[in-house]
This record gives sequence, C-alpha cells and structure tokens, in this order.
Amino acid sequence: MFEDLKPHIADLRKRLLISVLTLVLAFFACFAFYEPLLTWMMVPVETVLPENSKMVAIEIQETFFTALKVAFFSGFILSLPIIFWQLWLFLAPGLYDHEKKLVLPFVFFATLMFLLGASFAYYVVVPFGFDFLINFGSAVVTVLPSIGKYVGFFTKLLFGFGISFELPVITFFLAKIGLVDDRMLKDFFKYAVVIIFFFSALLTPPDVLTQFLMAGPLILLYGVSIYIAKIFNPASEILEEDEE
Repeated sequence: MFEDLKPHIADLRKRLLISVLTLVLAFFACFAFYEPLLTWMMVPVETVLPENSKMVAIEIQETFFTALKVAFFSGFILSLPIIFWQLWLFLAPGLYDHEKKLVLPFVFFATLMFLLGASFAYYVVVPFGFDFLINFGSAVVTVLPSIGKYVGFFTKLLFGFGISFELPVITFFLAKIGLVDDRMLKDFFKYAVVIIFFFSALLTPPDVLTQFLMAGPLILLYGVSIYIAKIFNPASEILEEDEE
C-alpha cells in the first residue's frame, strides 16, 4: 500500500516545492516594496482615525516584523495563480481527460474569487469594522493602533474573506467529480448558516454590522453554489433526464 502512495507523495512534494519557491521569490520581491504596500494597507484605518492621529509601533522590532508580514502576505497574493495551478496539477491524475482541460478556468476563477473576497474586506469590512472600534469610547479614550497588530488583523481578515469566496469554485470541483449535488447543499443549508455566522464572528471585529457584512455575502455565495452544483453534477443531470 505504501508503495502505491509513493508516486502521489513524490508529486505532492514537487507541487509544494514549486509553490514554496514561488512564494519565497514573491516574498523577496514584495519586501523591496514593503513601504508602499504597507501604506496601501493602512489606508482603510487612516480614514477613520481621529484627526492628527497615526499608527504607532509599541516595540522596537515591531516595524521590521510588520514589514515581513506585509511582504509575506503580498507575496502570497502574487503567488496565487501558481499555487492554484500546482493544486490542480496534483489533483489532475484523478480526473477525466475533459476535466483536466479546465485548469485555466480553475486557476482564473479561483484567483479571481480570492481577490474579490479580499477586495470586499478591504473596501467594505475593514473601514466599517475599524470605524466602530476606534470611535467606541472615543470621548474618554484616544485610540493609537499598533501597526503590528493592525497588519496582523488586516491580513487575517483579507485571507479569511478570500478563502470564503472560494466556495463556488470548490463546489464546482466537488460537483464535477460527483461528491456534492444541489439537494445535499439544500438539506445542509440551515447548518451552513450557523457555521457561516460562527466563522464570521471569529474573523470580524466584535460588532454585529461587520459580522453581517461577512455572513451576508457568504450566504449568497452558498445559494450560488447550490445552483452551480445543480448544473455541473453529472448525477443531477442524469436524475433530471430520468424524471423527464
């Protein structure tokens, strides 16, 4: 049995190596431009900071480690097409020939949906969330956010939204290989809503508005995923033909 797994392990090692090398190269490229990247990341919070306030570094090494975080996250975004491509190549041996040809659409839409999720977090969720947190109690407290903690929270939020927006892409793949169909997703809907709100509470600031800003799009994407599963699951197509 172990001998049968050796080719898959070797292929997995190859795909991981290519992905990691791509990420490392992108990291160093982004580190050279960490200042404009950090400035871009700070825009949403600077718009809601009190007048004449700015971000601060609490510890001596905080700015340096923040630059590393910025470069790593930016490098990860830059590497996404290669990472998704390697993921597809690892899964491709288990697919039919006509399914293997979907590599370019998969890479394109997987990257696009991640960027859409991250963009939604950047332009909508982060400003709303930090506006609430910074202005809460502002009459008695002046908020001076730590740059390190802000970037950590910022990247966590964008990554969470990016991964969440992959739901239709994941559903498409699982539907094509027959693991999920629209009926399964419909039956699971009420549990999915609970999981979505729990997931949203973990990733967003502790205010109801921001949690709904994450949960709302995810519930909508779950509905889109049901439609995708109905269209692309082979069993669904056969069932519809039998019913006719």
